[in-house]
Amino acid sequence: MTARAFITGIGGQDGTYLAERLLADGLEVHALVLAADGHPAHCPEAVVLHRGDLADVDGTRRLLLEVAPSEVYNLAAISSVAQSWDEPDLTARVNGQAAVALMESARQVGGVRFVQASSAEIFGEPAESPQTEATAVRPVNPYGAAKAYAHLTAGVLRQRDEHVSSVVLYNHESPRRPARFVTRKITSTVAAIARGDADRLALGNLEARRDWGWAPDYVDAMVRAARAEVPGDYVVATGVAHSVRELVAAAFSAAGIDDWEPLVHQDPAFFRPADPTELVGDATRAREVLGWEPTVGFEEIVRRMVEADLTLPAG
Repeated sequence: MTARAFITGIGGQDGTYLAERLLADGLEVHALVLAADGHPAHCPEAVVLHRGDLADVDGTRRLLLEVAPSEVYNLAAISSVAQSWDEPDLTARVNGQAAVALMESARQVGGVRFVQASSAEIFGEPAESPQTEATAVRPVNPYGAAKAYAHLTAGVLRQRDEHVSSVVLYNHESPRRPARFVTRKITSTVAAIARGDADRLALGNLEARRDWGWAPDYVDAMVRAARAEVPGDYVVATGVAHSVRELVAAAFSAAGIDDWEPLVHQDPAFFRPADPTELVGDATRAREVLGWEPTVGFEEIVRRMVEADLTLPAG
């Protein structure tokens, strides 16, 4: 019988890259998708889609018991920090409570290797840099708080001998990143400016610094965590931080525009109530235990995103 994997959050960039990877590995891939989303862009046709909502705990549990997968990847989340400020209750329900409920559903299936997609936002404004798996969990926004609950519960369940790993993903990008995220907003707007379809880029804090990696690399880390002999927490990061300003400069450079500063406007409306000034991770454990390492550098990631956006039709 072919091994089965179950993915939540198939509609995001990580979900589709993960589905492609698992299919290539020979697994039968099942995924939970919101009915309103239809067939997600970039989702392989071979994926068996199940309409549902992670927040529907009973429905999702029945589905998981029916599918009986050997690997479960929980990528579903309210994935925008900005949205989490607008809807903290929904964020807590989806990113925290529903994630923990899915872990319990996997426990009831039995023999499941579970991977929780966590986030560097659980560290908030950390006292140390770079951050490791031992860094204090002190989130500063509703998104990070909900993710922290699921992350900590993964550790609790390991005490019950459950194979649950929490992969602490730092920022990671690709051309599949939705336009509502600031990185894709930057690359798509820069492409529009280069085509003459826009005249400026409006952003918030240009000095925030993040550790940006390549999404398929981070998917590889998730798969390695699922298949590791012993489960655990793993920081997945490049170890190098860049500012939003540097990302903007790299995007304009990729589009062939050198004098970019007059084209960028800082709008107070885009500043968040609380935002870590810098997050950068130390992926030593992932390298040593999982054999993982990033393969694509910062400028190349931005270049690939800009080039992809330049090929899209205007509007």
